[in-house]
Amino acid sequence: MAERYSIGQMARIGNCKVQTIRYYEQIGLLPEPERSAGNQRIYNRAHMNRLGFIRHSRELGFSLDRIKEILALTDDPSHSCETVDQIARRHLLEVESRIKRLQSMRKELKRMIDRCSGNKVADCRIIEALSNHQLCLSER
Repeated sequence: MAERYSIGQMARIGNCKVQTIRYYEQIGLLPEPERSAGNQRIYNRAHMNRLGFIRHSRELGFSLDRIKEILALTDDPSHSCETVDQIARRHLLEVESRIKRLQSMRKELKRMIDRCSGNKVADCRIIEALSNHQLCLSER
């Protein structure tokens, strides 16, 4: 007999909330499950696998639109994976760009904190730097 899961079991195993699963169904990431005689959702192993794919993709920072695009491609297994490769490469470029921005923010925050004497707010170099964008390292 095929494995069957309630929405609560899917949420527990998939490490997400029931509302998240309903939302994924609503936007078309997860296919509609069967319903019991009492109209409760009944999921199968394919739903569980797809939820795992979505959750892992989200952990890697893929947007729901990109995940939907990739899932649409998986529905045609004979399709070339070139499109998936392009999506992943674009995402990697975005991640690398975010890392650069975060490193710059880190450097600026460290500089502001190092300049702070910890005395009174009136003399606080952090507040001074936040108030005057010209003091920001990225502006130099």
